[in-house]
Amino acid sequence: MTSQVPNQTRVIPLRPGTARPDTPSPAPTQPLWRDLVGGVLRRERREQGRTLQDVADAARISLPYLSEIERGRKEASSEVLAAAADALGLGLGGLLSLAQGELTRRAGTSGASGTRYNGLCLAA
Repeated sequence: MTSQVPNQTRVIPLRPGTARPDTPSPAPTQPLWRDLVGGVLRRERREQGRTLQDVADAARISLPYLSEIERGRKEASSEVLAAAADALGLGLGGLLSLAQGELTRRAGTSGASGTRYNGLCLAA
């Protein structure tokens, strides 16, 4: 005997705004780490007036891969992040500190509650 169960699935988008129009929007979530780090890398590169090619060459990373990292499309390894940060004169600790500050800023503006932490935040 087999029972007929409706085949219903629930789509949970990985990025806000990517849900299908016929599905309800999920509750706001915390930003993705790769978006935070990529945004910091892009902002720092632009503030220095440097091109993607220049930073990619200095970090020994391919230009398309660095672009993907900056846009939050790729989860870079710690080695790649350290190379990109060093190429920008930040160092890995500086990059992580700036990303943590951005996370704190976004969490504060989104109405998220929680304990404020003023130390260095590391994520895997």
